[in-house]
Amino acid sequence: MQAGVINKRSPGDAKIVTILTMVKFSHTIFALPMALMSALLAVSGGWPSAEKLILIVLAMIGARNGAMAFNRLADEKFDAANPRTKDRALPQGKLTRQQIWWFVIFCSLLFFAAAYFLGRLAFYLSPLALAIIFFYSYTKRFTHYAHIVLGISLGLAPMGAWIGIRDSLDLIPLLLGITVIFWVAGFDIIYACQDTEFDTRAGLHSVPQYFGVRRALIISAVFHLITLGLLYWIKTLAGLGIFYSLAWMSVAGLLTYEHCLVKPNDLKHVNQAFAIVNGMVSVVLFFGTLLDRFYG
Repeated sequence: MQAGVINKRSPGDAKIVTILTMVKFSHTIFALPMALMSALLAVSGGWPSAEKLILIVLAMIGARNGAMAFNRLADEKFDAANPRTKDRALPQGKLTRQQIWWFVIFCSLLFFAAAYFLGRLAFYLSPLALAIIFFYSYTKRFTHYAHIVLGISLGLAPMGAWIGIRDSLDLIPLLLGITVIFWVAGFDIIYACQDTEFDTRAGLHSVPQYFGVRRALIISAVFHLITLGLLYWIKTLAGLGIFYSLAWMSVAGLLTYEHCLVKPNDLKHVNQAFAIVNGMVSVVLFFGTLLDRFYG
């Protein structure tokens, strides 16, 4: 490169970065380790094949990020009016609806293609899974329990991974999926506490908007206690040992820390509780399962 020439990011690259930022691509880490954990448990011994693991990752990336982009389209009007979200890419005109729709289509096709190569049952169930995930974006318009629908959307990940490995479903992935439902609903309730006043003005529904922040945080804590109970049940069913037990105790500590961070009259640490702590929860569980399967 000649002196004085500045290496600038191309407009296309900048759009890609904007899209990935808009869908919070890094938050894929919430459910992906749970899907990989399920894949490990689905194999009676050794590793799932590299092909299966790659397909599960691609399916997760396609479904999660396509759904997130669809959510931005569905919520454009509300995002523009909400002081917390008005600087997002679509309200600011950094992306057009057409560009986001193309991204949704690409992610959906990626999901369907990955499901096709994972197996017959995974492919047959993929339209239903994507419909549920997309449907979440409209639930807060008519129910206070949209958090549970979000949990169901992410809870499909471990069930889908198990189906991708075995082409069938069993009690362990069902329990893991239900665990994810309560875990995700619990932390999404915490996240929704930031928008209680706006949701009331905009006619949107949530647990904090309906019950108030104080009661919502109690409900969230109960959901996370159920999460811990289900995780321990999975330990018993799957015959997991010391490494998983250590991971379980770490998760108990992380969830306790999350609830200590957020108070009814002090929500400034909500993002820290939401993104950092919960990202660690899924990673810790995955590595606890991994170590137990191969070294326990």
